[in-house]
Amino acid sequence: MEREILAANQAFYDAFVHEDADAMDALWARRAPVACVHPGWSALLGRDQVMASWRAIMAGGAPPIRASRPRVHQVGDVAYVVCDERIDDGRLVATNVFVREDNAWRLIHHHASEVSALAAPENDDDDVPTAPPRSILN
Repeated sequence: MEREILAANQAFYDAFVHEDADAMDALWARRAPVACVHPGWSALLGRDQVMASWRAIMAGGAPPIRASRPRVHQVGDVAYVVCDERIDDGRLVATNVFVREDNAWRLIHHHASEVSALAAPENDDDDVPTAPPRSILN
C-alpha cells in the first residue's frame, strides 16, 4: 500500500513539473472535499478553486521543483505524505493528503510552506528531531 501512495505522490510532482493540467486534474478527488495552500497564498477550498490555481500556475510556467524524502503515514483509507520540496535555491516542506477513491489514491489536500533560513538544515536521519525557528516560538 505504501508503494501505491508514494506513486500517487510522485505522479503529483510529475504532473506539476511537466505542466500537465489533465494529469493534475486526474489526481485530485472528485467526491471528497479538497483544499490547497500554496506558499504565501490563502487557503483554496473546493475542487474548482484548487484546479483553477494549478492551471494558472502551470500556464505561467511551472518552476523546476524536486520533491525528496517522502514519508508516508496511513490510517485506513486516508494517507498523508510529508516531503521536502526544492525550487531553485529555496526549500519548502509539503504535506499531501490522499484518500482512497474509486480504488485509487486521490489528493484531497496539498499544503506547501517555505522553510525559514533560520530553520535547522535538512537532516537525513528522520529519528533526530529539529527545533523550529526561534521566530515561530516567540
